[in-house]
Amino acid sequence: MNTRPDKLSIVVFSGDFDRVHYALVLASGSQAAGIATTLFFTMEGARALCRNDEQNPPAWRALPLTTSQFTNGGAMDDAFKARGVGDFETLLRACIDMGVVFMVCEMGLAALGIPREELRADIPFVDGGVVTFLNDASKNGSILFI
Repeated sequence: MNTRPDKLSIVVFSGDFDRVHYALVLASGSQAAGIATTLFFTMEGARALCRNDEQNPPAWRALPLTTSQFTNGGAMDDAFKARGVGDFETLLRACIDMGVVFMVCEMGLAALGIPREELRADIPFVDGGVVTFLNDASKNGSILFI
């Protein structure tokens, strides 16, 4: 008997780099295992997906950490990359390429004053809110809050 969920729906609420990074780890692993996956970015978690320009590094590099010897997400990500651990951009690209659904909460963006145009153009976002996310979830799936 298969007891694994038929879908994994992840709420990315935290703006801490290590938590957002691990949401990408879970999403890419789930999708690779054949489990449909949705990432729902809201509140501080949405900051991880703000666009960068030629003069500024990606926004996720400046995210704080829950606890670590590193100073910010960029420093931790550099260490991950040096150690052969999946780095943020690699995991993000894997999620996009494998078809993970990316949702961004309109209310969360409005609450933080982040215009939709400030999000990365390379991510195929589904706009919506909590109702959209819950309608996308499966009754035989799992919902994680990070």
